[in-house]
Amino acid sequence: MQTEYDDFRSSVRRLAADKVAPHAADVDDQERFPQEAWDALCAADLPGLPYDEELGGSGADLLSQVIAVEEVAAACASSALVLLVNWAGTSTVVSQGSDELRSEVVPRVASGEAGAAWCMTEPTVGSDLSGIRTSAVRDGGDWVLNGQKRFISNAPWADWYAILARTGERDFGVLMVHRHDPGISFGPHEKKMGMRGSPTTDVALDDCRVPARRVVGDPVQGYRYINGELNGSRALIAAQALGIAQGAFDAAVAYTGQREQFGQQLSRFQMLRGMVADMAVKIESARALLYDAVRLISDDDPRARARVSMAKLLCSDNAMSVATDAVQLHGGYGFVRDYPVERMMRDVKITQIYEGTNQIQRLVIAKDVYAGQARA
Repeated sequence: MQTEYDDFRSSVRRLAADKVAPHAADVDDQERFPQEAWDALCAADLPGLPYDEELGGSGADLLSQVIAVEEVAAACASSALVLLVNWAGTSTVVSQGSDELRSEVVPRVASGEAGAAWCMTEPTVGSDLSGIRTSAVRDGGDWVLNGQKRFISNAPWADWYAILARTGERDFGVLMVHRHDPGISFGPHEKKMGMRGSPTTDVALDDCRVPARRVVGDPVQGYRYINGELNGSRALIAAQALGIAQGAFDAAVAYTGQREQFGQQLSRFQMLRGMVADMAVKIESARALLYDAVRLISDDDPRARARVSMAKLLCSDNAMSVATDAVQLHGGYGFVRDYPVERMMRDVKITQIYEGTNQIQRLVIAKDVYAGQARA
């Protein structure tokens, strides 16, 4: 089994090195969609990894998805984000949607012909999803949505938007909105510090009308559905952070192995060797925790919730540290865009913020510690 995962990792790593990495700097500089990378990922059938074969996918497990995100993120974090957001945007449809809705949405996403996004954040709502104001009201055979979603990754590129909306005073539903539905529109492109190749805009819903078949499962259980998908999505964000860290580490090791100062390679200096050793430990310890969390998620173990919060926290915090040290090891060259570590340092910051800030992850972990759920 391990050989199977190793072979898969090697194949994605070669793909990322050959087809993704060469375009990463231009994608970042031009703030454009990573089309070359997306075409390569589609040709390798990676968009279909998490979906069953009858929906056009390959039915790969969560660990395979994590490995794919890691390896793509090591080359281009924006490309990895487009991929994993597609999976997140369809996760509730796959787990809770009707057969009809799954057939309508998933196959074209699995093939890469269509994109997906999930829409939770609003102008005044981030981590506290219970404060969502976007509404969905039943009107005959349709639902009518009104509200605004903010910082939506894959918008406006995506075709499908999983909208978490208030369907009652204390009830929430998830509704699938298509980019061509009447009443949906998109804001201007966000000018971001990092992840510049990931399209990000507001999604506005102004009397947006969708047919009743587009409600995911029970229209009053959406909050529970979304929370049920957070374990998997947080594992993928942790993997993205870990991949960026690995990419920055590899670049720093290569640079210090070639660059000479005072008549010898930088890699011969003891203080630099200590930094590299610390970076290696941070990456491998974060990877071990993430893979343990993936195991618990796959086993439906109740400890998974706290463990994946630990993994998301450790992977992103360690990745920020590793990327910063990678810039330091490049000296002045790390501060210019000619070297990828500058981009990686900017890209990795958001992994400490989205999919639940690391402060929120600490609260989740502490709650489970006191409840006795976080113990190995």
